[in-house]
Amino acid sequence: MLFLNRRGYVGFINCRECGHVIKCPHCDVALTAHNNGRLVCHYCGYSEPDKKICPACGSKYIGGFKVGTEKIEQAVKESFPGARVLRMDLDTTKGKEGHEKILEEFAGGNADILVGTQMIVKGHDFPNVTLMGILLADLSLYSSDFRAQERTFQLLTQAAGRAGRGDKPGDVVIQTYDPSHYSVQMAVKHDYDGFYEQEIMYRELMDYPPVSNLMAVKVSSKYEKNANDAAAWLLDFIKRQLEKDTDNIPENLPRIIGPTRASVYKLNDIFSVLLYFKHKQYTVLTQIKDILEKYIKDNGQDFKTISVQFDFNR
Repeated sequence: MLFLNRRGYVGFINCRECGHVIKCPHCDVALTAHNNGRLVCHYCGYSEPDKKICPACGSKYIGGFKVGTEKIEQAVKESFPGARVLRMDLDTTKGKEGHEKILEEFAGGNADILVGTQMIVKGHDFPNVTLMGILLADLSLYSSDFRAQERTFQLLTQAAGRAGRGDKPGDVVIQTYDPSHYSVQMAVKHDYDGFYEQEIMYRELMDYPPVSNLMAVKVSSKYEKNANDAAAWLLDFIKRQLEKDTDNIPENLPRIIGPTRASVYKLNDIFSVLLYFKHKQYTVLTQIKDILEKYIKDNGQDFKTISVQFDFNR
């Protein structure tokens, strides 16, 4: 089985020589490449010009990834012309019972190699699989999500568990630009406790859940200006409220990040902008949510083309 790890992939920039990834200096998440030639952090809005030279080693071989299961399937067929190859992804499973047909073919011995994304690694039992190849394990490590390391560890351990499930022993080969990363190292060792110790230190350092609480406020509209204006109104209003409402809000005010564009800024002709609030006390964030909801209700005319969604610790 060949598993392409594309979960959370949104176009990070990586050096092919040394493996260096361009990260936000404030949030420790990968910057995302945008068509305007800038790299943007989708947590705090920080941006910088696109890189032509790797800042770590000086190599000119730096850029984004362009990979897909179809390309891998083609390469496998060229390398192993006698092999029977199946591909399992969104394109090949569109029809009714598409997943089941491919899995039944592979389980029944009608194919030698199965190429796919994360849908091939969850909950399937193939006793005859003796080799699992995990391609580009780095891709999910550098998504613009503070849980990227956890999700990568999860996927790698799940994928590794597909090989050697029957009487035959199995091998796992992981392709990565960053073999020293603790998510990869701990997945190789199946060391859940070791991963937790490393990850919880990162969460404590960056004040991310479960150490702290995080509330995301997603402001959306089919009108780009309206989405950005509404996010700015909410930010200005809540800052003023927090400054004067000291009786109800603790001394240590919540940390506010943004507004910043969502990782997919425009989706189905809807523009989305995000505000983030961090605080140790969950009730403080629910208070802020109540204050903002009342403000939106009291100013309904200004928000008639706006959708505002609140999301906690996700």
